Amino acid sequence: MGDRPVSRSPLMHVAPEGQRSIDGDNVRIVERPDIGKVLLRGESKEPAFLAAVRAALELDLPLAPNTSSETPPVSALWLAPDEWMLVCAPGSETAVATSLKEALVHQHASVVDVSDARTVLQIIGTAARDTLAKGCALDLHPRAFAFGDVAQTMLAKAAVILHQTSDENDEEGPVFDIYVPRSFSDYLWRWLTDSTN
Repeated sequence: MGDRPVSRSPLMHVAPEGQRSIDGDNVRIVERPDIGKVLLRGESKEPAFLAAVRAALELDLPLAPNTSSETPPVSALWLAPDEWMLVCAPGSETAVATSLKEALVHQHASVVDVSDARTVLQIIGTAARDTLAKGCALDLHPRAFAFGDVAQTMLAKAAVILHQTSDENDEEGPVFDIYVPRSFSDYLWRWLTDSTN
């Protein structure tokens, strides 16, 4: 069974051809609609569940709240004590989901490909924190929210998942991935456009 077609951007109307991006002062925002996303639910206190995931993906699930773990090309974002979002390379989500389903066949678990439910807006640059702070109540100071941290939060009245994927030591500044429901992507894109000007 082959992988499904790559997701079509919900922001095609913004720039039908090529990459959709916003460039502001010391900040850049790029849409990455094709990133694979698989929702995993299971018993985090069950060693057999954790071992099955590790065997399938060579990845240890993060167990501490609001953290992530990574074994390229897959990252795991903690969403709840029994829920994670697995982020994978474009087009690989079917293979990731299939591997998990096979490994977890004897476990109380759920695996669902949710790649088409959200698009990813990546915000990069030394002004990334300031831009996010205009619409997010979280404390985004590096002491409070750092590389690898994850939060389900509101950004400009849109429910998002926020994941810091790079820190201040990188040349471009911090990088955050914003997972936004497709139905809110146009609204959030316009808000970000206004916020970077």
